[in-house]
Amino acid sequence: MAGQISPTRSALLASKASLKTANGGADLLKRKRDALIGEFFALVKDALAAREQLSGVSKGAYTSLFGAKAWDSPEAVESLSLAGTGDYAVDMQIESIYGVKVPKINIPERAAQSHFSPINVGARTIQASNDFGGVLEAIVKVAATETKLRRIGEEIKKTSRRVNALEQVVIPGIHDDIRFIRSVLDQREREAGFTQKKIKAKIEGKNKAAREAAAATSHGSAAD
Repeated sequence: MAGQISPTRSALLASKASLKTANGGADLLKRKRDALIGEFFALVKDALAAREQLSGVSKGAYTSLFGAKAWDSPEAVESLSLAGTGDYAVDMQIESIYGVKVPKINIPERAAQSHFSPINVGARTIQASNDFGGVLEAIVKVAATETKLRRIGEEIKKTSRRVNALEQVVIPGIHDDIRFIRSVLDQREREAGFTQKKIKAKIEGKNKAAREAAAATSHGSAAD
């Protein structure tokens, strides 16, 4: 970059201002990265807890399913699974975590019991249906938490790349520019000082010669 800038005092001031801006930007990005890392590790705990919850409710649901098949027959369970459809609605919004857009999912409360009547369907089959509703909720929670985790992780990587670019490329480049401008200005100042000394010496030499000539003329006139 040094060869592309004009080595002037105004350029030096501009480079110093750019250096201040770059350092400030790097500090802000590092603070953002640190905050995101803290959020990331908090979400890791949430994601592990969500996975553990999913594992627990899944085991319970499959236990209920095996019991339903044993007591109410596989055909009854299959008939319920084919008939018991319906939409599963979730309330999803977008929230910002340190500038990162992530999904925020609110899971509505489920009815305590299935809409099937125990008259037509065995109680164990209804229980299995309710338990698998809990599995669905756990899956949604895992998906939402891990999506947040992935997006924040991607933002941490992006922010780290920007910090590295500033600290390893931009800021050192500005320092090089400042050193280059200062070296040129210092060289010009030395050359200007040397030139001034030569001019001063030349003027002093002429003045001395003039004084000597005047003194010689005055001495000659006195001798006559």
